Amino acid sequence: MIPPAILEKFGATRKILVKTEVLFEEGTDAHFYYQIINGEIKVLNWSEEGKEFIQGIFSDGQGLGEPPLLGRFPYPATAMATMTTEVYKLSYQAMIALLQDNFDIHLKLTHILSNRLQYKAMIMKDMSTQDAEHRIVSMLSYLKKKEGIKGVFEVNLTRQNLADLTGLRVETVIRTIKLMQEQKKLKIKGRKIWFE
Repeated sequence: MIPPAILEKFGATRKILVKTEVLFEEGTDAHFYYQIINGEIKVLNWSEEGKEFIQGIFSDGQGLGEPPLLGRFPYPATAMATMTTEVYKLSYQAMIALLQDNFDIHLKLTHILSNRLQYKAMIMKDMSTQDAEHRIVSMLSYLKKKEGIKGVFEVNLTRQNLADLTGLRVETVIRTIKLMQEQKKLKIKGRKIWFE
């Protein structure tokens, strides 16, 4: 999102995380803006029963942790690397200076945060229904739109990821995906889901 040269100009440092390493933890104070150079980070919460609920999955070029940083409140979720991941790390003061000097980046960040709010509203609405197919279709439609895909969309998530994103049990996701395939609402090729 923010060009690397600009991040480095404002003093961003690089940090490498190994798989399952935590970048920031729920409830801790937000002091940095993070942007992924390469790799993947999932932002998640755990229920009291220990079930993982994924708030978002971020990859190359995407920033994370901005709402608590700019809002000056603790992280509402934990961020964990899903593979070896390299990130830029920029302090709060440097981020504010960067945004003040680069209105175009400030506007782009506002747009991204607005889209995340739209996603959260969609998830909250879908969580209120018990219909597993509706939750899955909503999530796949959102991901397809986010990627800008017009035709058939290859879903690069595991059944477990879909369960964690929709608040469903993995068994329910597997059963529902199979039923949707039988009803020709999606296709499965080599264990990959293809959604139209």
